[in-house]
Amino acid sequence: MYYERDWIMRQIQMAIQLIAKLVLKNDFLQYEIKDEANLSRADLLYQQLAKLLDELKICDAEDLLFSSFDNSREYLMLAIDFYNRLNGFSDDALENNNFSREEINEGLNEIIRRHGITLPSV
Repeated sequence: MYYERDWIMRQIQMAIQLIAKLVLKNDFLQYEIKDEANLSRADLLYQQLAKLLDELKICDAEDLLFSSFDNSREYLMLAIDFYNRLNGFSDDALENNNFSREEINEGLNEIIRRHGITLPSV
């Protein structure tokens, strides 16, 4: 069972790295607020998501991510950052908050699909 979760974790990480490299042309996987004085819609969403993740309200955070969907590059970077952070959570933290690695993978794949991205097989 541990091997399977580890495999899913690596698959998520590889998909995130591929999107960052091929689509966003970026090695940096973390969303950054560029201008604190003039927050964009994505910046505000990022702050809300970060707060929910800090409070371990993972399901609420993912619901907010999808209900705020935007087909922009900025939103894609934010979503990649979100799933990268979730993938860094321990299995216990995910399980204790009714979430799983499989759900991280499914959510990431849905974001990829909504952005019309097709990743090469790895």
